[in-house]
Amino acid sequence: MKHSQKSPEEMLPLTPAVFHILLALADKERHGYSIMQEVATRTDGQMRMGPGTLYGSIKRMLADGLIVESGERPDPDMDDERRRYYRLTDMGRRAAQAEAYRLEQLVRVAHIKQLLPNPGIAGGIL
Repeated sequence: MKHSQKSPEEMLPLTPAVFHILLALADKERHGYSIMQEVATRTDGQMRMGPGTLYGSIKRMLADGLIVESGERPDPDMDDERRRYYRLTDMGRRAAQAEAYRLEQLVRVAHIKQLLPNPGIAGGIL
């Protein structure tokens, strides 16, 4: 499979689905359904990813070299052998970090423009 030669910064902005998938894989390998559950749980159900969005994004992410299919599998007695597990590549981790930094900069501007409460003030978010 041909991998993109882009730098992580050239991939920005990431789509919300891609960023959420990268976040879900940041701490451990997961299979597709586990990624969907992680995203729904982490966002309190505000972001629900259907199979079409998930697997379409995964296909593009594999082609871009952001993730790879993992060769390791859990105990076969504890898992369905049809599941495919995915993990971040170094490029995927760097792209997620670049996107997180980009979003952090936007949140700083929102604070400066007084669209969000100052985090130093009681009751402020963040």
